[in-house]
Formats: sequence, structure tokens, C-alpha cells
Amino acid sequence: MFTKAIFLDKDGTLVQNVPYNVDPECIRLMPGAREGLRQLCQAGYQLIVVSNQSGVARGYFRETALRGVELKLRELLAGFGVSLAGFYYCPHHPEGRIAPHAIQCNCRKPAPGLLLRAAQEQRVDLAQAWMIGDILDDVEAGRRAGCMTILLDNGHETEWQMAPLRAPHYRASDLTGAARLILAQDAVRVTGS
Repeated sequence: MFTKAIFLDKDGTLVQNVPYNVDPECIRLMPGAREGLRQLCQAGYQLIVVSNQSGVARGYFRETALRGVELKLRELLAGFGVSLAGFYYCPHHPEGRIAPHAIQCNCRKPAPGLLLRAAQEQRVDLAQAWMIGDILDDVEAGRRAGCMTILLDNGHETEWQMAPLRAPHYRASDLTGAARLILAQDAVRVTGS
């Protein structure tokens, strides 16, 4: 049986954006994350983190440091009754300096590889999945994977290179607003069928 899921960008969406941070003690949830994630979990959505982590390819930290980040995220979320179904990351960057991570790959957003891999491993129905992120690369990855998308319009997108695949289905200011939009769409699907 396939499940419905929310794919979440990590930095600037789920947690405050501290560039290249792998110190678990510096991880703080974004405003609105607690209530929004609780609502989505209660509605039956699996929560799956999908994150570009080019700091590995750039040599800023070892890939093993991301395990501590994942454990801290799981701990923070468990503190208010929410669990993560998965934590997926891309350690690559074509301009990196650490082999074998200094490559062009299919998992670095805006490519959809992380979402497609997570969907296969977690048995996610992509037609019932959402991608929530704070930049248009997140939106593009979600659209390319076949998900509905929400851009958290919180000031983190700076380039605004628009194209059809980069146009979000919806915008919200935080994860609580995103949850409201998703749950409203669920209600429309139920009453419309």
C-alpha cells in the first residue's frame, strides 16, 4: 500500500538556515514548524527530509556528521509527538573538491532524484505527495517528481529565476500556513470525489 507524504527541505524550511551547520546544538526549528508538522502527522502524512548538503563535496564537513544532524532532528520532532519517516540528502556538488562527491548528479535539487529515491523506499504515492521548500530549486524538484509544491515565501529565495517547473502551486509564510493549505486541499479532494 502506498502512503501520502510531505517532502521537506531542511535549511530555511524545517530548521533555521545556518550555512553548512552540522553542530546539533545549533539546530533550531523554524517558526511555525511545530504546529504545522503536528497537523500534517495527525492527517496521516509521512514526513521526509530531502536536503542538499554540498558541504560534504566542498570539504566543510564529513558525510558522517550528517548522522548527528538527523538524530537531533528526530529528537526535536519527537519532543512534540512527530516522527520522521526518512532523512535523505545529496552530498554532491559539481564544483566540490572531495572525490567522489565532486560530481554532477541526479539527486541534487532541483533534480528530483532524492524525492524519487525516497518515494520508492518509503512507498510514497507521488500523486498525493507535497514538496515544501524555501527556494525555487525545491519547487522544481517537487514538480519534476510529480508532487504538489509549496514555496515558503520567507525571503530565502534570492535569484527568482522563473520557469514553468519553478512556479509553486501555492505559497505560505511558514509550515503552519503550508499545513493549512494542504489540509484544505485534502478536504476539497474528499468532498469532490
